[in-house]
Amino acid sequence: MRICPRRERDLLTAAATGADNAQIAEQYFISPFTVKTHLNRAMAKLGARDRGQLVAIAYRSGLVT
Repeated sequence: MRICPRRERDLLTAAATGADNAQIAEQYFISPFTVKTHLNRAMAKLGARDRGQLVAIAYRSGLVT
């Protein structure tokens, strides 16, 4: 499994708390579209088919604790 870059990991951690794209964007001072792009890249790298699976994979692999 390839490790995600720091920004993807940060946004993935925020998504794992249940925050939506708009909330994450506000927290990190970026656009919701940028959040979506980073999370989609993380999904592709980790082989997740949706956001829920992405969060589950992140917890199981230790990317998010």
